[in-house]
Amino acid sequence: MSSPVAAVIDIGSNSIKVLVATKRDDGRIEALKTHTIDARISAGISQAEPRLSADGMSRGLAAIRDLLAISAPFSPAHTVLVATSAVRDAANGDEFRECVLVATGHAIRILTGDEEAQLIGLGLTCDPELAHLRDFYVFDLGGGSLECLAFRDRRIEQELSLKLGCVRMTEKFIHDPQAPLRSADCTALALHVRDAIKQSGFRFNLREAEAVFTGGTFTSVRAIKAALHGVRMEDTPAVVSAATLHDLLDEICPLTLEERKKIPGMPAARADVFPAALITVVTVAEFGLFDRFHHSLYNLRWGLAASALAAS
Repeated sequence: MSSPVAAVIDIGSNSIKVLVATKRDDGRIEALKTHTIDARISAGISQAEPRLSADGMSRGLAAIRDLLAISAPFSPAHTVLVATSAVRDAANGDEFRECVLVATGHAIRILTGDEEAQLIGLGLTCDPELAHLRDFYVFDLGGGSLECLAFRDRRIEQELSLKLGCVRMTEKFIHDPQAPLRSADCTALALHVRDAIKQSGFRFNLREAEAVFTGGTFTSVRAIKAALHGVRMEDTPAVVSAATLHDLLDEICPLTLEERKKIPGMPAARADVFPAALITVVTVAEFGLFDRFHHSLYNLRWGLAASALAAS
């Protein structure tokens, strides 16, 4: 008998993604298919009462339909749709959920910040490249939020969700995303990130611990490095130094949006929020005294897949 298959659709602020996965005989989760659609449903997320626009909901529904069609040939036993910050914080999030339910027959599960962090942690433990880490920090940066976790002996000791996502920070601090970055904007954003982490009470008390980062920002950094060297993103080093992030930030700050889009390897749909994302990552590195990050592709979707397949 073949192993059951799970399809997980993650409805994020900036992109909507699917992971189709199964469990191998040795217990490892194996990806059968992944795909990402940049839908940006979260415009206006930084407002006091954010709302999903009609266009944003339309893009989101179209993306979900496409991803369900991509997963259908695998005949998944479990199909899980989850939404995070964009829908969670939107005043009309329930309207979007009802629209998706009527159109597709699938209900969207809204994850709390704590649930999101826990599932990201579960996903990270599926990454064989991180099996040697015992005590470590994990950060996952999305469009709406930054998830922060601390693992001691591979068990979550701290978990926290902060409203520091790159779409949210761009709307709040970047005066003109199409223009070169103003130093005042960069400074204000960095100070906000630093203050938010400090006031959150998240403790950096693991001795000699490594740090792991997941999310589209690091995928973009590695894609840019891959294009520079003429290799696949997967063939670039999975460990990225803080110095590399600083250098890349210095390179893109003087560029306009159109110039950023022309950087080889730069995902065009992320070029407007990429500076704010980099500033956030660099600030985390400085605050936590990290000189490097391990990049992992095992994230929220992997945690959800592992959870669904564990029940099979």
